[in-house]
Amino acid sequence: MVGTHALGSERRTPGRRESAGATALSDTMPRLVLEARRVSSLLAHGLHGRRRAGPGESFWQFRPFVTGEAAARVDWRRSARDDRLYVREREWEAAHNIWLWIDRSASMGFASDLAAASKVERALILGLALADAFVEGGERVGLLGLTRATASRGIVERMIQALIADKSGLEQDLPPRATPARFDEVVLIGDFLTTPDRIATAVQGLAGRGSRGHLLMVVDPIEETFPFTGQAVLHDLEGGLSLAIGDAGAWGDRYRARIAEHRAALQAIVRQQGWTLTIHRTDRPASEAALRLATLIAARGPE
Repeated sequence: MVGTHALGSERRTPGRRESAGATALSDTMPRLVLEARRVSSLLAHGLHGRRRAGPGESFWQFRPFVTGEAAARVDWRRSARDDRLYVREREWEAAHNIWLWIDRSASMGFASDLAAASKVERALILGLALADAFVEGGERVGLLGLTRATASRGIVERMIQALIADKSGLEQDLPPRATPARFDEVVLIGDFLTTPDRIATAVQGLAGRGSRGHLLMVVDPIEETFPFTGQAVLHDLEGGLSLAIGDAGAWGDRYRARIAEHRAALQAIVRQQGWTLTIHRTDRPASEAALRLATLIAARGPE
């Protein structure tokens, strides 16, 4: 993210507040967890899991015996309690997982006066809410490069522990190298404010074995509109660089054109791999982006 402030305002080391906020997330986690569970509960009304009958080890449900089926399929113990014959169905199980990655680099700590939360807080809320909802729907969820995929009801707590312990993730603005299996789903949540070629390399590596994926781009409303006038200085929150741009109003058109060019490049990257791109502004409810992502994944269904 490129932060801005008017000349003459309090000067500070670029990125210090944002970096400190990213490393102190453990203090805000209880509040973020509450918000994530609230969003997850909203998803439960519009999201149905991909569970179905099929080969597997786990019991799913009893259903009435259908004439023509093999008698060996009858569950005689259950049938003895009723006047009907029942078949024990097992849950369809395939080695498909949902992998999440949440950007916690310095640029994600940015929050303008127009935003309801910083980008990193919103990204964590979205990631935790999606994980909780997916597990409720019978899916297995893991953090890319950090944890194995699991259907544990304590998925939110597992993710939090892994994220707090992972200090190296605070320095990475793109996901680690990994090789998800074919038909696994990958959800990358970040601001993706880096060069398109780096993003393309990361996406191509993750999609190499046929995994399906989604980029969830979290942006501050100021990053969309650039509503500045007068003399201004831009700060690179990760690199610590500063740029005096002169008249911010005149520079704004060029900035918005660059943003549009960057978005077009991202669209081309995901389209080439059959992935999706969702853009979420932090002045909008988190539930909007979470429901869109959950719907996109549920719509594809298991193979």
